[in-house]
Order: sequence, then structure tokens, then C-alpha cells
Amino acid sequence: MVKSNIISLTPRAIERVNHLIDDSKQENKILRIGIEKGGCAGLHYSMDYVSEISEGDEVVEQDGVTIVIDPKAILYLLGTEMDYVEEKFSAGFKFNNPNETSACGCGESVDITPISELEIK
Repeated sequence: MVKSNIISLTPRAIERVNHLIDDSKQENKILRIGIEKGGCAGLHYSMDYVSEISEGDEVVEQDGVTIVIDPKAILYLLGTEMDYVEEKFSAGFKFNNPNETSACGCGESVDITPISELEIK
């Protein structure tokens, strides 16, 4: 288990994650973030509750909130800021990802160029 800052959370995102975890009627109390294939742009962000941290997961701790990052998503999410946005007719998490190269018109899927391991070293 590695503690890292692959992703940062805004104060509004921290508040919302805390609210979701507190309201969860499940025993699963950890939020897991990943990237999956799908949508018109090719990829979309995934979020789910998990009950334990799996081997290989990256742990992000910030201001009392713990989330885990799927190891397959790490190179796609480096440098991302997670925000929670409320608009007139919708509300939800928004990922401000510097690796995003395009997004579909509806905003549900994205194209992301992962950072290569060579760029990290």
C-alpha cells in the first residue's frame, strides 16, 4: 500500500466524498477511482465503493479523506484534480485532468494520453 498524491481533491470534493461515505449504507467505505473503456471518446472515469484496499492500489489521503486509485489508472490520472460541481440542472464530480486530450460533447467520456513511466523518472 503506497500513499501518494496522484490526484488532489478540492474542498468541495472532500466534503462530498465525506458525505457519500457517511451516508453509505454498505459496509464498503472506501471510494475507488479508475478509468474504463467506453463512451464516444474512448474512456470514462469510474467510481465505486470497496471494502478493502487491494494489492497494487495507490492510496491517496487528503484532509481526512482516503480514496484508492486502480493501478491500471495511475498513469492516466497523474496530476488530476477532482472537484465537485453543482450547476443549475446537474451536480457531480469533475476531473480536471492535464492528460486529457479531448472529451465527447456530452462530457461523459474522454480521451487521455497516459504519462509514460519514462516521464516520471
